[in-house]
Amino acid sequence: MGESLGLWLMGEDAALVRLVTSVNVACGFHAGDPLTIRRTVRLALDAGAVVGAHPGYPDLIGFGRRAMDLSPDELEAAVLYQVAALDGIVRAEGGRLAHVKPHGALYHRAAADKATAAAVAGAIARIDDRLRVVGPAGSALLVAAAERGLPTTPEAFADRVYEPDGRLRDRTLPGALHAAPGAAAVQAVSIARDGLVVASDGSHLRVEADTLCIHGDTPGAPAIARAVRDALLDAGIALRAPDA
Repeated sequence: MGESLGLWLMGEDAALVRLVTSVNVACGFHAGDPLTIRRTVRLALDAGAVVGAHPGYPDLIGFGRRAMDLSPDELEAAVLYQVAALDGIVRAEGGRLAHVKPHGALYHRAAADKATAAAVAGAIARIDDRLRVVGPAGSALLVAAAERGLPTTPEAFADRVYEPDGRLRDRTLPGALHAAPGAAAVQAVSIARDGLVVASDGSHLRVEADTLCIHGDTPGAPAIARAVRDALLDAGIALRAPDA
């Protein structure tokens, strides 16, 4: 959430926030501006949603979905800057920052690359060692976070298609999104109840997750979130934010 920029609006945050238990707020590098960030934090706190930071590469034009070759020091400083800024805004609004989930290309590189993961985890640990780190189960990011003594939460995606090797299908390829609310709902229940997703080739892939992501920039995100929420509840799965 919070991915609007000035007069350019992205997503339906006011509708989406009422349907989720936690939110990842853009920190200004891939999207967002100070006023949007503050308004989004206030929106989340008023709705009772747990607030997390969503830092990314400094890539407004590419929406943070293009890989960038920053040195470990540069990357640690960039993440430190973003998370510290959001932490300050959340505190100013009377809340507490609960978790950090990297965005886009940074998320995927930190999941696979140890040096990137170490830089991200190092920045988070310098701010608050209670901050929970969200990422793929077994990823380099969660390993680095655990080594720093940070709590971790494995994540999967309700609205993204998986490849047979466990990677998310590249957004440049057809069929990368579950844009239909029903399809996202089916995948969400399968992950939460069975630990399985149907990959792009029809095979079954085991996925471990304690939290499910829905992208706020996906058209119709509130409808997707509503379908996912209703399906999980109908399956007898209780919904709460980590540590809530």
